[in-house]
Amino acid sequence: MTPQFMSVRETAEYLNVSISWIYKNSAKSGLASYRFGAGPNAKLRFKISDVEAWLKQQRAM
Repeated sequence: MTPQFMSVRETAEYLNVSISWIYKNSAKSGLASYRFGAGPNAKLRFKISDVEAWLKQQRAM
């Protein structure tokens, strides 16, 4: 089965954060991303299952 990916915009909407937060903080916070292409036209994508797993880890106890 092919993994499903979300764009930066879709990921930001799903997490209810800004697009700029995704670019600035996703890597620092441990949210894995995938880069498709090279150079300035590369597309950043997030695997849905990775985002859901990351979100579960962020739950406050």
